[in-house]
Amino acid sequence: MDTAYVTAVGLRPDCNPGNGYPWDLPAIRALVDQIKLHPHVTYLIGENGSGKSTLLEAIAVAAGMNAEGGSSNFKFSTRESHSDLWAAVRLVRGVHRPATDFFLRAESLFTAATYLEGLGPNSLRPYGSVSLHEQSHGESFLAVMINRFDPNGFYLLDEPEAALSTQNCLTCLRRIHELVQQNSQFVIATHSPIILAYPDATIYSCEGDGLHEVEYDDADPVRLTQSFLQARERFLHELLSD
Repeated sequence: MDTAYVTAVGLRPDCNPGNGYPWDLPAIRALVDQIKLHPHVTYLIGENGSGKSTLLEAIAVAAGMNAEGGSSNFKFSTRESHSDLWAAVRLVRGVHRPATDFFLRAESLFTAATYLEGLGPNSLRPYGSVSLHEQSHGESFLAVMINRFDPNGFYLLDEPEAALSTQNCLTCLRRIHELVQQNSQFVIATHSPIILAYPDATIYSCEGDGLHEVEYDDADPVRLTQSFLQARERFLHELLSD
């Protein structure tokens, strides 16, 4: 794929950022200057509450996907909890349009699975013909990636590690690679140094002063995990001491 399906994300020229959530998040205000998306994989990292999932959700909804997860064809809502940021977001489209899309959220996969079952037995065929409710959280998450994710897709993943074991984080990474080779594009919010490890990707860190592009080895999830594993006893002593 020569160009991304979505090449950049920014705010619409007529947008007037307000006060309060989500405009008080530096990562969101930073969209005044567009951020470029990698044609293969773009990562969003940052502390809890830094805005990465808020931004990912806005991209998904602006692209026509369901706020609580699913593709452009999913039409359900259990609670209107997403922000109106999506209406202020401008997606810069590439030359090609994706053949399919999906917003996969670990936290709301149960709700999406219930919606699918309500559409009838044939609706499960693209997902491996087995109810996602009859599988574990991690198994159902991978079932969607393996069976439902097709080539030429635009896929957004929100903290996939929340559903996956360490081993299955590696399986997830392998599936991402297979789909990238089949002209798919990913935007992923994650805390996992394993999920974050896809080579030749763009990593944006949501920080107190905005969005910053960082290298893998400089990403906080990687540095902190490495430091802990290299000096576990010292970390625990300092962490657990009175």
